[in-house]
Amino acid sequence: MDPVGLLAVAAVLVAGAVLGLWRRRRDGRLAGPAIKGQDQDMTDGVRLEPALLTRLGVEPAPATLLQFSTAFCAPCRAVRRVSTEVAELLPGVRHVEVDAESHLDEVRELGIWRTPTLLILDAEGREVRRATGVPTKPHLIAALADLLP
Repeated sequence: MDPVGLLAVAAVLVAGAVLGLWRRRRDGRLAGPAIKGQDQDMTDGVRLEPALLTRLGVEPAPATLLQFSTAFCAPCRAVRRVSTEVAELLPGVRHVEVDAESHLDEVRELGIWRTPTLLILDAEGREVRRATGVPTKPHLIAALADLLP
């Protein structure tokens, strides 16, 4: 094999490893809201429109874990399991799972780029945290602690 070919293979392997490590580090991390809304306060997050929440099946609750999934997504099942356990553990927390393929307009409006994506909403329908990938149970509980009495 010539040196240019070896160099190209090495460059692709290094780029793949760097991308994989970067994605592994970011998956499941709870971050602030990713969309810009009309009613945004830096401490409270982005308020989602009540009509949008109704279309997604979100009912009033002190805190809501709003999960966007797709049918053949393996990590989505893990997020469902963790979110359900947290909702059962903490009173006042509701878990709502939405099929992203069935709600494409809402997915676009919320800036959902991949599944699973989990939004943490407060009692007033504000997005206070967002995670893509699988967040850990302790991280979810810690993020919800600020929202619950």
